[in-house]
Amino acid sequence: MIVDARLSNRVAVRKALAHLRARDERLTAVMERVGPYKMQFRPPTFWALTRSIVFQQLNGRAAGTIFDRLESACGEITPETVLRLKMPRLRKLGLSQRKAEYVRDLAARTFAGEIVFEELANLADEEVIERLTQVRGVGVWTVHMFLMFALERPDVLPVGDYGIRQAMKRVYDLPDLPKPVEMQTIAEPWRPWSSVACWYLWRSLDVPVEL
Repeated sequence: MIVDARLSNRVAVRKALAHLRARDERLTAVMERVGPYKMQFRPPTFWALTRSIVFQQLNGRAAGTIFDRLESACGEITPETVLRLKMPRLRKLGLSQRKAEYVRDLAARTFAGEIVFEELANLADEEVIERLTQVRGVGVWTVHMFLMFALERPDVLPVGDYGIRQAMKRVYDLPDLPKPVEMQTIAEPWRPWSSVACWYLWRSLDVPVEL
């Protein structure tokens, strides 16, 4: 039987949890302390990637306020409604100059058919990264988040994420924040379920961990 590997699939999640517990004792301790897996997902749409851009490098409350203003100004966040908003209006909503440019670039590329969100589910992770990083302001980290939380890809390791680096340093008793090569070595036993492991590492920053 072929198991749907999307991260919301219960059979896949059970398989992932069993795999991680069998392969990594330190991560297992984190999993026991954090508790049940409760990853939340968003639809893999223009709306979701626009939201990711707005939330970049801002705390959640401030970003949420700005995004709510944008959504209210648009009525519905689509390429067409975003493109109707000129730069001064976007700036007035709270977007920085750069983020306003990024949001408009995503809207323009989507409107022109360069990015078709309905096609992304059929592409490999690297193809999604290659396609979306053509948008101004969309780097690999942003696409990694989109892969995990929108496309539900099971084996994503966001090596540029500070939270994952911080959690790895703590859980694996590292002297410094790990660099990508070291992160990949630590994560090798998790494959093909790195995304689930990363969710637990993020959550471990909110829950005391005693190893």
